[in-house]
Amino acid sequence: MEPGSVSDLKALLAGLDPVLDERPYAFQPIGDARFMPDTAFAMIREEEGLCCILPAAAAEEGARRFARITLRVHSDLEAVGLTPAVSTVLASSGIACNIVAGLYHDHLFVPWDRGEEALRLLKRLSLDVGR
Repeated sequence: MEPGSVSDLKALLAGLDPVLDERPYAFQPIGDARFMPDTAFAMIREEEGLCCILPAAAAEEGARRFARITLRVHSDLEAVGLTPAVSTVLASSGIACNIVAGLYHDHLFVPWDRGEEALRLLKRLSLDVGR
């Protein structure tokens, strides 16, 4: 367990503290890893090739835009239940969600036009669990 990380599901949900980034993001395939944009938020190497998540302004024209919501609770990488809890709340409102886990925080990528709504739902989840 990482020092200071939270693994108890109720504590994780009560402490979500989600924040919506003001910039849109895009998932962008990269043909050559030597040309990784320095603005990339994350890189994912799959069998089909390399992909990065970067601000939409640095992506190819026409790339789909996503809102990034960071859960500021310091979630433990071995915590059980956080991903299904937040994705279920969003899915119940028809919001697609792609989750990227970092060492300290989880980052949710939802359709750009649903970002504010997703943020409200996550804040409500956190408040409801904290009662």
